[in-house]
Amino acid sequence: MHVISLAGSPRLPSRSSVLLHLGEQWLQQRDVKVTSYSLHDFAAEDLLFANFASPQVKALAADLAGADGLLMATPVYKAAYSGALKTLLDLLPERALEHKVVLPLATGGSIAHMLAVDYALKPVLAALKAQEVLHGVFADDSQVDMKAQPQPQLAPALAERLEEALANFHLALSRRASVSTFDSHLLRHIA
Repeated sequence: MHVISLAGSPRLPSRSSVLLHLGEQWLQQRDVKVTSYSLHDFAAEDLLFANFASPQVKALAADLAGADGLLMATPVYKAAYSGALKTLLDLLPERALEHKVVLPLATGGSIAHMLAVDYALKPVLAALKAQEVLHGVFADDSQVDMKAQPQPQLAPALAERLEEALANFHLALSRRASVSTFDSHLLRHIA
């Protein structure tokens, strides 16, 4: 299995990137190949001026085409996900997430922003033809201790929700991989 991870925060380090990194580690421990991207991998001019020919955007689109899923994280500002992330998603081909399972992760200043993933991000993921967008994980800022040493720490309830969401993501990826394998075998026998 192969997953693309996408950090949608313009700031590094960020609480959302902490969630993403923990998710990447969890998947890698289960032999899932993870290819990581961050907004910082893309030229600001390409995002700002909607450069559809950007080599970095084309590389992301090509990696997505060969992946089984997308793990993405974003901060929530003013009741919506990161504007820079929206700009990047707008540059992807219309069917960039076709046949993909997506797990969104989000952080925000308060639980008042909890529904931003459902009302702002999921419609864009659906427009990119995601096969399945799983119930995401939202964390308010108080649940991610950025000052903890040697690395940031999650509140126990958040760590549990993240683990459960990742297990569901892994299961959905496995289901998708099984169906793809079955379809390949079926096509070979028909031909």
